[in-house]
Amino acid sequence: MTMNLPPNPSGATSDNAENLPGSPEQVQAGLTQKTSEPTMDQKGTSVWKDAFLRLRKNPAAIAGFVIVALFILVSILAPLLAPHPGTSVPGAREITPSHIPGPGELSQFPLGLDRFGGDVLSKLIWGAQASLVIGVVSTALGLLGGMLLGLLAGTFGGWVDGLVMRIVDILLSVPNLLLAVSIAAILGQTPYAVMIAIGVSQVPIFARLLRSSMLTQKGQDYVLAAQTLGLSRGTITMSHILPNSLGPVIVQATLTLATAVIDAAALSFLGLGGGRPETAEWGRMLTYAQSELGTAPWLAFLPGLCIALTALGFTLMGESLREALDPKSRAR
Repeated sequence: MTMNLPPNPSGATSDNAENLPGSPEQVQAGLTQKTSEPTMDQKGTSVWKDAFLRLRKNPAAIAGFVIVALFILVSILAPLLAPHPGTSVPGAREITPSHIPGPGELSQFPLGLDRFGGDVLSKLIWGAQASLVIGVVSTALGLLGGMLLGLLAGTFGGWVDGLVMRIVDILLSVPNLLLAVSIAAILGQTPYAVMIAIGVSQVPIFARLLRSSMLTQKGQDYVLAAQTLGLSRGTITMSHILPNSLGPVIVQATLTLATAVIDAAALSFLGLGGGRPETAEWGRMLTYAQSELGTAPWLAFLPGLCIALTALGFTLMGESLREALDPKSRAR
């Protein structure tokens, strides 16, 4: 037997009907609320902007950027900061066979003199400029060469990829420093030879990294969508795949700057940097300081400290940038 409930005299719906989650009024209200309050995904954030915000909160990144910024400022302002030219020997008369004035002994030379009578402070400042030029130019050469090979391998694949990777494998089979020493010895003892040698030794690193990143991007949905739209391979590669593959390469370039500074000092220490003996370069300063370790240890300690701090700054900056761009790290 079916019972018919009488209608509500007021003509309004019952309280239970009003509270039903599926009622048209509540569904409409829920949709309005959701669309009026955009979420983080709807707003969208750039990967690089998100990385910058993360770097601002990372103490290691701040320390690295401060060290690198000071290094760059000293390099640029070397003509204004250095009391003497890089190759001058203003304290030659103060040097004796048995004594080299150290830090604090002479007011006009705060960090003392070297064996040739050069001002150590001036040489450290000019040496920062030389290390910056060698590091930036050599890394730029390695980056351009590696990106060219990686782009060819990642774009065409097939026998082109195989040929490029075999060349890269041959270069990787030789240790970086040994390869750089061999190239510098062939090209001659000049700063340009050092830049080219370090740059060539870095080419396989960037080539393999860019190729791997491009192969990963090729399987993404946006690439398949671009192919469906009929875009050419060149357009897809240059407009979509390559820009999204540069993140790891940029991080590696930052880390490689630290290696380039160390390799430049190592090649100069081995006498492959060219120039006069009193040339202001950190590696060359170490070369002539090794014979004075017993009587003037600061001659080796100060340039070694500069090399270590510079490499530390670039390493901290690169590792922090790698962590900021890591998708797993951003998800936390």
